[in-house]
Amino acid sequence: MSETGAPAKAVSCGVVVTDGRLILLGHATRSPRWDIPKGIADPGEGLAAAARRELEEETGLVIAEEALVPLGVFAYRRDKALALFGLHAAALPDPKALHCASCFTARDGAILPEFDRFGLFSRDEAIARVGKGMAEILGRISLDPLRGASG
Repeated sequence: MSETGAPAKAVSCGVVVTDGRLILLGHATRSPRWDIPKGIADPGEGLAAAARRELEEETGLVIAEEALVPLGVFAYRRDKALALFGLHAAALPDPKALHCASCFTARDGAILPEFDRFGLFSRDEAIARVGKGMAEILGRISLDPLRGASG
């Protein structure tokens, strides 16, 4: 609970991987949506550490936490905020070489990866593929150089 008595918002931690032109997205399994690698921090885990871990679990990319550029904490959903970090990559990874090790159990009992494939998209293409909350955030951040929210 927050000081106002309202339930405290969960904070999801995510990474925008970009070369300044293209953004790496994962396709959410059994969904029409694409998304950035993100997830909730474990108890006692810092926001950047959680973002780095989620990136590794959901794409296989291993980076140093220090490589992440803080972009801010954004209102994301009614019950969730998003701590967003940027990773500027001079050479983006080959989407076909990425692998999601983070799984969920579907309603039919199947155990499936959170992302079933990856792609590189322009900002406009990415905004058209992600959910409304993520689209609003992607439209507000600066990609090159990764310096934080613009305006």
